[in-house]
Amino acid sequence: MLIIGEKINTTRKSMERAVRERDEDLIREEARRQVEAGAHTLDLNCGTLPAEAEPEALAWLVRTVQSAVAQPMCLDSPHPAALASGLAVHEGKPMINSISGERARYGQVLPLVKQYRAAVVALGMDDRGIPQDRQQALDVGQKLVSDLLSDGIPVDDIYFDPLVRSLATHQGTVIETLDGMRELASRFKGLHFVSGISNISFGLPERRHINRAFVVLSVASGLDAVIVDPFDKTLLALIYAAEALTNRDRFCLKYIEAYRQGRLKP
Repeated sequence: MLIIGEKINTTRKSMERAVRERDEDLIREEARRQVEAGAHTLDLNCGTLPAEAEPEALAWLVRTVQSAVAQPMCLDSPHPAALASGLAVHEGKPMINSISGERARYGQVLPLVKQYRAAVVALGMDDRGIPQDRQQALDVGQKLVSDLLSDGIPVDDIYFDPLVRSLATHQGTVIETLDGMRELASRFKGLHFVSGISNISFGLPERRHINRAFVVLSVASGLDAVIVDPFDKTLLALIYAAEALTNRDRFCLKYIEAYRQGRLKP
């Protein structure tokens, strides 16, 4: 499972202040703490800043984080100019969050994916918005992945996000999402699946229980990347356990290593 740490995001007041004030020490410490907690990649998002300020801010953020940790970055922005600015200073293989089936977005982001040979989060939506039923979601996903493959993006670089909706308002969303993942996995061998776990629990109390249960169910349906709070040790422990139970951890070696590193303690 690819663990993408979500904490360097300016929707958090402490992070927004740190980015605005260019507080390198705070950003570096947050990056190091997430990696120590088990994050393999760090999502960087400064989208609450004005659009004209975001390109320079994201580039600064990439340089600052890379001065603290060796892990690759997942650059998260709705603005192609900001993505381009961050990608230009990224060392190693980056991830772009995100491309979608929306024609304008696809046309703007695809050249960046190709230029930087980046992995890319592919959002399962198009110009009609987020699909409202299982069949529409499947059609949108098939077209988006097919288009990316036709445009030369290797399947191993595509992380499809089925955009699970809130359980509070769409009771059948989990079953539809898991069914769709299994169908796409059977059609596109090697396709990755990613999810921002917290979406499923929006509007519900004690959200961590819903998030954790959703991860376990999703692992069995092919989920192999998550954008999460890496400090939720119970969630990460359940991921290790779920991968062992679904035969995705040969001889339970990752589970045992996580135990040795103290990652399975409550």
